[in-house]
Amino acid sequence: MTSFVLIHGAFCRSWIWDDTATSLAAKGHRVEVVDLPSAGSDHAGGGGLAGDVRTVQGVVDGCGTGVILVGHSGGGMVLAELADHPGVGHSVYLAALRPEKGQSVADLLGGQIPEWMVVDPQEGLVRVSDSPDVVRQALCADVEEKRFLREVYPRYVPTSLQLLAEASSAPPAGHETTYVICDQDQAVPVAAQEAMSARADRVDRLQSSHTPQLSMPERLAEVLDAAARATAGRAALAGP
Repeated sequence: MTSFVLIHGAFCRSWIWDDTATSLAAKGHRVEVVDLPSAGSDHAGGGGLAGDVRTVQGVVDGCGTGVILVGHSGGGMVLAELADHPGVGHSVYLAALRPEKGQSVADLLGGQIPEWMVVDPQEGLVRVSDSPDVVRQALCADVEEKRFLREVYPRYVPTSLQLLAEASSAPPAGHETTYVICDQDQAVPVAAQEAMSARADRVDRLQSSHTPQLSMPERLAEVLDAAARATAGRAALAGP
C-alpha cells in the first residue's frame, strides 16, 4: 500500500480529487486529500505559498515514508518546495507548474494573466472569469457542458493574489519525479508542460484537458498507480 497525498491547484478545493481518490483507494492505496489555505478564502488573508507548504507538510509528516505527492496545476509550486522532504518518495506533477529556484507563478505565466482569470487587487484575490464558457474551454473542455455548469463551475473559489508573485525556493530534488502532460490543455500550454517535464525522471501523457480528475479519473488513477508500483519496485531493489 502506498500513501498518496493529493494537492489541488488554484480556484479549487479537495473535491476536485473525489473520483480519482476513490479509484486509488479501490486499488489498495491510502489517500489523503489536502485543502490549501490559499484557496477558498473570501479575503486575501488566505495566505500564500508558505502556508500551503506548511499545510501539506503536516499531512506528509503524518503519513510516514515513501509518500507519493501529487500536485495539479498551481499545486506544483508546493511540490517544488517539498522536493527534499525525507518522507516523500516520489512527486507527480499533473499539468502542473514546476518552477526553478527564484521563479514565481507570474514568471511561469509569462507575466500575463490569461483571460479566464480575473484579478481583484483591492481584495487581494484572483477569481475565475464570470463567463462559464471561457472557463470551461480553458480548464474542462472535455467535461460535458451540463455537468460543468451544474457541478463544477459553481464550486470554483477565489485564490490569494499573493501566490502569483511569491518566488519558489525549489530545493534540489531528493527523490524522483513524474510529469503528466495533458495534451488537450488550454490553461497550461502543452509546450510549457513539455519544457517543465524535461527535468522529470518519467513522463506520461493523457489525452485530456487541464482537469483529468473530472474527465478521466480512472485513467488518471492508473497512471498514479503505475508510478507507485515503479517507486515500490525501485525501493525493493535498493534494499534496506
